[in-house]
Amino acid sequence: MHSSMLSLIQATPVKRLCKIHNTITVNGMYPGPTLEVNNGDTLVVKVTNKARYNVTIHWHGVRQLRSAWADGPEFVTQCPIRPGQSYTYKFTIQGQEGTLWWHAHSSWLRATVYGALIIRPRLGESYPFPKPKRETPLLLGEWWDANPIDVVRQATRTGAAPNVSNAYTINGQPGDLYNCSKKDTIVVPMNSGETNLLRVINSALNQQLFFKIANHKLRVVGADASYVKPFTTSVLMLGPGQTTDVLITADQPPAKYYIAARAYASAQGAPFDNTTTTAILEYETAPCLAKCTSIKPVMPSLPAFNNTATATAFTKSLRSPRKVEVPTEIDENLFITVGLGLNNCPRGARRSNCQGPNGTRFTASMNNISFVLPSNFSLLQAHQQGIPGVFTTDFPANPPRKFDYTGNVSRSLWQPARGTKVYKLKYGARVQIVLQGTSIFTAENHPIHLHGYDFYILAEGFGNFNPKRDTPKFNLVDPPQRNTASVPVGGWTVIRFVADNPGVWLLHCHLDVHITWGLAMAFLVENGVGELQTLQTPPADLPLC
Repeated sequence: MHSSMLSLIQATPVKRLCKIHNTITVNGMYPGPTLEVNNGDTLVVKVTNKARYNVTIHWHGVRQLRSAWADGPEFVTQCPIRPGQSYTYKFTIQGQEGTLWWHAHSSWLRATVYGALIIRPRLGESYPFPKPKRETPLLLGEWWDANPIDVVRQATRTGAAPNVSNAYTINGQPGDLYNCSKKDTIVVPMNSGETNLLRVINSALNQQLFFKIANHKLRVVGADASYVKPFTTSVLMLGPGQTTDVLITADQPPAKYYIAARAYASAQGAPFDNTTTTAILEYETAPCLAKCTSIKPVMPSLPAFNNTATATAFTKSLRSPRKVEVPTEIDENLFITVGLGLNNCPRGARRSNCQGPNGTRFTASMNNISFVLPSNFSLLQAHQQGIPGVFTTDFPANPPRKFDYTGNVSRSLWQPARGTKVYKLKYGARVQIVLQGTSIFTAENHPIHLHGYDFYILAEGFGNFNPKRDTPKFNLVDPPQRNTASVPVGGWTVIRFVADNPGVWLLHCHLDVHITWGLAMAFLVENGVGELQTLQTPPADLPLC
């Protein structure tokens, strides 16, 4: 089946927190439209840019088998769509079911340009759990009482951390606890006894979030469009980019209950938006309708902002529903450090350009390389057309120097080198990556997203990864399959995948401030043998730089 739609990127007046902003939206909607498809469908989406900024759209978590041209990160798989231009994304959903999402992948436009992508089973097939009465996507977002592009431009100019957001949102609405927001609070109706499938998506730009519903248990059944072994919890933790599908049963006394989300802020001493967004779970049962209007909803008690134990307990509860085929022989074993850095003030620069800690500029890196996006070609074009000088293939498989990653890091390692380096993988290579957080300036939880692939998360832990001690802890039986991994604060995560999708695929931190600073790298996966292992030819309307 083909599902075609037209998307218009445009500025639209949006009123939040008492003020109207000229906000970049899709089809005039914030958040943008929900796309609903079936496993096996082909999507054709023509995106026309009527905004004043360059834009691209990324289909977060879609495998994009052989269709890397439709992946969307700007200067990686395509040049951006210029104002006044169009580009048609065409791709097929293959073997994926559950909740994904789409968002802009250009500067900070994804602050408002995003929406849900719901993939149902093929026609005639069903969920691996009883079909719920209702389904409700809940997109957790982040709102600036400013133009987000101005916020990131100011940070880039000053070298300091960008201003934090003014509100979190659920389906675009901040909720009862913010000024001028009460009457638009999102209401999720339910009848007593019925079950609802909530598709929770963290579309926030820069913040991991805790999510709870007062007095109700959440039965987790999926994450990142992969089913999981169901388990029950009262709280979720989602990093930006992650999705979690939960079943909720209306088994409480009929009333109104707050659905709430607020920050999990793991970086010690770093400023963050400490507000709480709410929606309302409302029982539609007769006794409630009569008296619930006057009663305040019940508020859940959310974990403390720095409650790493709760965040860790949640991510460690995820398992695949049954035994999976994890690659056991490894062809490529990478060890990649992820974290922040500080660049000394460049010679001749003004102090106003060096407003990071102690007169520095914030930066970020993987294996001490701060990633620089090309500007005249995309990496995929340069690879496919053999254009020299756009990138090099010498991204290091290990940190250039070993050090105590999560301890006191020598000042000589605080300044990463800049570069556009990719790592080459042969088609079919079995890859293991140890993602090791660092404590340069501050340790924090990093949501690391790999484009074009799902991967298995074998283990996570705190401190420095130690192969002798930690390899025996790997779950090779039923590890969860995800597209975005939370690397714990001051710790590590191990992932594995098979490089069976040719193209250029970004691996990056999904905190947008960190990708702005260079916390990224890319894999160049070569073609295999024959058409089914070869990247498709680029579409005729691929944007030019």
